[in-house]
Amino acid sequence: MNSETKWQKSSFSGEGEQCLETAIADGEILLRESDDPTVIVKTTPEKLAAFILGVKNGEFDHFVS
Repeated sequence: MNSETKWQKSSFSGEGEQCLETAIADGEILLRESDDPTVIVKTTPEKLAAFILGVKNGEFDHFVS
């Protein structure tokens, strides 16, 4: 990761400061919360893809309902 890392947030996040941001650097996916950008979680594209499939399948709905 460097100063040129391009962070992206969902258009569903609105204009607030509390959103999840993603980026890619050196083949890894980076995740951080905009209100605490110093904490960064790294994962692989394959692991993120598996997680997204789980989200689409409703496996994590209990966290938001």
